[in-house]
Amino acid sequence: MPETSPAPRRITTCVFDAYGTLFDVTAAARACAAEPGREALAAVAPRLAETWRLKQLQYSWLRAVTGAHADFWQVTGEALAYAMEEAGLGEDPALAARLMDLYRELDAYTEVPAMLAALKSAGLATAILSNGAPEMLASAVASAGIGQHLDAVLSVEDVGVFKPARAVYDLVGRRFGTAPAEVLFVSSNGWDAAAASGYGFTTLWVNRAGLPQDRLPWAPRFTAPDLTTVPDIAARA
Repeated sequence: MPETSPAPRRITTCVFDAYGTLFDVTAAARACAAEPGREALAAVAPRLAETWRLKQLQYSWLRAVTGAHADFWQVTGEALAYAMEEAGLGEDPALAARLMDLYRELDAYTEVPAMLAALKSAGLATAILSNGAPEMLASAVASAGIGQHLDAVLSVEDVGVFKPARAVYDLVGRRFGTAPAEVLFVSSNGWDAAAASGYGFTTLWVNRAGLPQDRLPWAPRFTAPDLTTVPDIAARA
């Protein structure tokens, strides 16, 4: 019998959301609260981190639907100002500046470097697709030491609108020449993974907190508690 060539790999490209997916968005408040003299912050740090992230997302959605775009660094600062007031910390420019500085260098989750290296060893292209501004993303990638495992870092600033606008997901095909079905898109945001499913990506929702699935017209194809299984999922999707 004539030899048959192996079936082509369906997934060729793995694309990751950045904040909350590769980078721990609670790390800035946690690190700052551990510094000497930060007792007031330490008392409310988990609450501050949660509100900061919630407002960051809410402001990005509102800016997207109203067409009032600003880069994610500005949005992050505005969300922090709200979170500090809500947590009873008031206006403290020095504290706000320190928290923003720490946000530039968020910790990556512990499994990230090995997971990305495994994808590259398997011959897959890898990228970030994020709301983050290019400078923010460059700082986070450098701080985490994962740049050598990434083929591209894609920012919504190229299209001037935040996720889940379809124009953002279009950036992947423009950069890699892929069809949506060839892409495994990974996000810790259930709404992001769901919208990316509606776009046509194969999707993985990293549900670290064990949250319910969002009630949306689409759903993630896969769900996992962390990123360790991404290479296996990419191989069998």
